[in-house]
Amino acid sequence: MEASDIKRIKELEEENAKLKKLFADVSLENHAMKELFAKKGW
Repeated sequence: MEASDIKRIKELEEENAKLKKLFADVSLENHAMKELFAKKGW
């Protein structure tokens, strides 16, 4: 494995971590909105 391959893997791992955090944030927001709508009877 070359240095450029290792660098690319690290970049992809960082991007993956960011995307996982974004997904978690959106999932929490979605869950909160569903609860709110359920309480309001929508």
